Amino acid sequence: MLEVSDLAVAYGQVMALHGVSLRVAAGEAVAVIGSNGAGKSTLLRTISGLHRPRSGRITYDGIDITHAPTDQIVSLGISHCPEGRRIFGRLTVRENLMLGGIRRSPSDVDAEIGRIGDLFPRLAERLDQTGGTLSGGEQQMLAVGRALMARPRLLILDEPSLGLAPILVERIFEVIERLKHEGLTILLVEQNVHHALDLADRAYVMETGRVTLEGAAADLRHDPRVEGAYLGYQA
Repeated sequence: MLEVSDLAVAYGQVMALHGVSLRVAAGEAVAVIGSNGAGKSTLLRTISGLHRPRSGRITYDGIDITHAPTDQIVSLGISHCPEGRRIFGRLTVRENLMLGGIRRSPSDVDAEIGRIGDLFPRLAERLDQTGGTLSGGEQQMLAVGRALMARPRLLILDEPSLGLAPILVERIFEVIERLKHEGLTILLVEQNVHHALDLADRAYVMETGRVTLEGAAADLRHDPRVEGAYLGYQA
C-alpha cells in the first residue's frame, strides 16, 4: 500500500533523513521506533505532505504522492494523527471531529461521530465540551478520533501514548488493536517500544535519520540491539 524509497529530507542545511526506505502492506501494522531525534516524526510528516523531500519517492497504492498536496493525500485515504495531539482547544469535541470529516457528507459525518463515540465513550459524553478543557488522555482520544473521521485506509499515528498515564495508554492501544483487527492499515511511531512491538507485524528501527534495523516485530522484540538500546536490557 505504501512504499517509501530512499527518502532524504533536510531542515535548511541540516539533513534529517538519509535515504530512508520502508514499506507497509495493506492490512499491516508497522512500527517505527528509535530515540528522540532519530527522524521518526519527520518521516511521517513527509509522507503526509507536511515536509518536502530533497530526494526519494513516496508511492501510495501505486500513485506517486512525493510532492502531492496534503489535502490530496488525505483524499486518497491517508490520515495523520500528529504528535502532541494538536486539537483545537476553543472548539468543541463535536467541532473538532467535524473538521476531521470535512470532505464527507453531513450524514456520513454524523454516522462517523457515532462510531467514534463507540470507540471512545468518554468523547461521546463530552461532544459539547471544548477540547481545551479535556484531560490529556481525552485530548489524545479526540486526536485519534479526528484522524479516523476521514475513514482512512492508512492511519499514521505519531506517539499516541506520549504523556499519558499507564491506564490511558492501555485504552489507546486497545482501540488501535481493534482498528487493526477491523482491517485498517497502520503506520505507528511510538516511544513505548513494548506496546509498539506487541501491536506491530513488522518494525523499523531508526537512528540519526537512517533505518538501521528492520524485520518482524516479534524478532526485533528479542533482538539484543533493540533490547539494549530501547528496552533497557543488557545487550
